[in-house]
Amino acid sequence: MITAGITSHWLQRWVDRPDAVVIVDYDSGLELTGRDMARSTEAIAGQIADLGITSGDGVILSANPGSATALTFVALLRLGAVVVPVNTAATPREIAHIVQVSGARIALCESVERFDTIVEASTISSLPSPTLGLPRVLDSSTASDQAVLCFTSGTTGVPKGAPLTHGNLIAGTRALVECWNWTVDDVLVSALPMFHVHGLLVALAGSLTAGSTIVVHPNFQAHAVIDSARNASLLFGVPTMWAKLLETERLAECSGLRLAVSGSAPLSPTLFERIESALGQTPVERYGMTETMILTSTPVDGVRVAGSVGAPLPGVNVRLADDGVVEVRGDSVFEGYLIGGPDEPLLRTGFTEDGWFRTGDIGQWLNGNLHLVGRASELIITGGYNVYPREVEDVLRHDTAISDVAVIGIPDDTWGEVVTAFVICTESPAPIDRWTALCEAELAPYKRPRVWHVVAELPRNAMGKVVRDELRRSVH
Repeated sequence: MITAGITSHWLQRWVDRPDAVVIVDYDSGLELTGRDMARSTEAIAGQIADLGITSGDGVILSANPGSATALTFVALLRLGAVVVPVNTAATPREIAHIVQVSGARIALCESVERFDTIVEASTISSLPSPTLGLPRVLDSSTASDQAVLCFTSGTTGVPKGAPLTHGNLIAGTRALVECWNWTVDDVLVSALPMFHVHGLLVALAGSLTAGSTIVVHPNFQAHAVIDSARNASLLFGVPTMWAKLLETERLAECSGLRLAVSGSAPLSPTLFERIESALGQTPVERYGMTETMILTSTPVDGVRVAGSVGAPLPGVNVRLADDGVVEVRGDSVFEGYLIGGPDEPLLRTGFTEDGWFRTGDIGQWLNGNLHLVGRASELIITGGYNVYPREVEDVLRHDTAISDVAVIGIPDDTWGEVVTAFVICTESPAPIDRWTALCEAELAPYKRPRVWHVVAELPRNAMGKVVRDELRRSVH
């Protein structure tokens, strides 16, 4: 049974391999070894403690990816603080909500102006020098102590706090290490934001648990990512990133990758095939949530099928409810939402009576692998029939003139909802007749879009998911 917090496990890695490179900062070229990690995070923990932060305090972390952000994250956990990741583009209204729910005492960031009048803030680069000789209690957290308070994306409502314990992080990252055969010899390239689970807890925390090396990019620049991934073994990205990498026509230079992993948003079969063609290997798809860490993955050794998110990770149980909703349980799954404030009990919204968490995703089992059909909240009901947007989108993406597409339901007095497609088109004029014919050949009549909108771009959140509410508002 695991009792110690996650930083105790990381610290042991650094003690065992003090000269091994843990983090490479792509922007500055700085390399941090295990010895550097232990010393630097201890010093930063002292700096944060001098701001009055103690074990259990919430601290907002809102900064671009880089070695400084990574070190601050680890230092906060070593101090026993609760890390509250916040999008670097969050507005004052959004920040105020997060502060109210989390009770965060301070924000560590790159620009204090965003937090003015809301919460005390300090830039990561201007933390005070630690008081020498002051005793520090580090790495005393237990597996049951809260480590991170993430907030749901809020694309369908007010963001909710999803607290993850040290035990959740240990279970989640160890399952990934086992599933992906992640070893100390691996080098991961990541340009993912560190305010999101994918970049912070999958890429960074996963790499620290594996004891491998992570090359951190400050932002996503396709050519720069390819330059560093040519000599790496792992590359993580979201579908939008993979599409941009393909646009460079240089992705084949990264054919030496051991694993090319896509997540955080659905990977279309067309994009799946293009990645396979460029790299000579099929991408690994995985499925997870803010509330659960990673739940499933397509196999490292075995056949990967487009549209599948694979089988459950070690220690994760997955089942489908009678309504098709994916339900999960395991040591990486959170215990409930934080809604009103830091001292309120967790709300078990979304949990079944027997303790399974309902993800809200609709799934199907095919040959032992999970396929996600769509979100229950995105279901379109037209004329009494159910339509899942992803099925329609995947059909439309086979047309070469469609660079991207999103399908939603628009309220209608006759049909209840009308299937409506928003398309980014590379031809002028848009060949709507051709798209209509494609849908007639591939889809039942009730699934075919009745309304078409040709748009310049689709609204997306930080991880590339389409914000469908914004599309609905755009036609009202």
